[in-house]
Amino acid sequence: MIASPLVTRTLFVVGPVPITTPVITTWAIMAVLTIGSWAATRRLELRPTRVQAALEVIVDTISGQIRETMNVAPARYLPLIGTFFIFVLVANWSSLIPGIEPPTAALETDAALALIVFGATIFYGIRAVGPGRYLMTFAQPSIFMVPLNVVELFTRSFSLTVRLFGNVMSGVFMIGVVLSLAGLLVPIPLMALELLTGAVQAYIFGALAMVFIGSAIGEASDPQSEAKT
Repeated sequence: MIASPLVTRTLFVVGPVPITTPVITTWAIMAVLTIGSWAATRRLELRPTRVQAALEVIVDTISGQIRETMNVAPARYLPLIGTFFIFVLVANWSSLIPGIEPPTAALETDAALALIVFGATIFYGIRAVGPGRYLMTFAQPSIFMVPLNVVELFTRSFSLTVRLFGNVMSGVFMIGVVLSLAGLLVPIPLMALELLTGAVQAYIFGALAMVFIGSAIGEASDPQSEAKT
C-alpha cells in the first residue's frame, strides 16, 4: 500500500526523469487498453459477437451522455471523453489486484489528467469560436470579470485533481487499514464498494470534462452544424 499519499517510490531514473510506480502502472494500463481495443475491434461484424455488442453499448452510452451534456454531435468528442472514462475506470479498479497501487491514487497522475482537460477545454473553445471570440468570453458578462474567469479556468482543473485523488486514495487506504486489522475476508464488502466508487469517480471525471469543454464551446456550437462535420 502507499505509505504517504504525497510520496511515490522511484523505481529507476531515465536521465533526469525519475520513473515512479504510478508511471509504470499507467503504462501497463495504457498497453492493456490499447491491445485490448485493437483485439476487440479488428474484426467487427454486422452480426455482433457478445464482446462487440458490449463495446457498442458502451460507445452508445458515452455518445448519448455527450449529446445530452454538451448539446453537440458526439463524434468529435467521443475519443477523448471515452478514453477518460475507460482509463480512469480501469485505473481505479486496478487497486483490487493484489500488490497494485492505482495510479489515480497518485497526485501526479490526477494532475496530468486534469491538465489534459485544461488543454482540451482551451483547444475546443478556440476551435469552435476562434481565438478572438474565445478570449472575449473571459470578459462576460463584464470586463471586470476577466480576472475571476481566468482564475476559474485554473481552479476547475485543480478541483478535478483534488476530487479524483482524494476519493481514490481514501478508498485504497481504507481497504489497506481494514485488511491489516481484520484479515483477508472481512474487506470483501469494502472491495465491492470500491468497485462502485471507482465507477462513480470515472463517471464524474468524464462528466465534468464534458461540462468544462461544453462551457468553452458555448452557444457558438450548433448541434446541426456539428452533425454535418
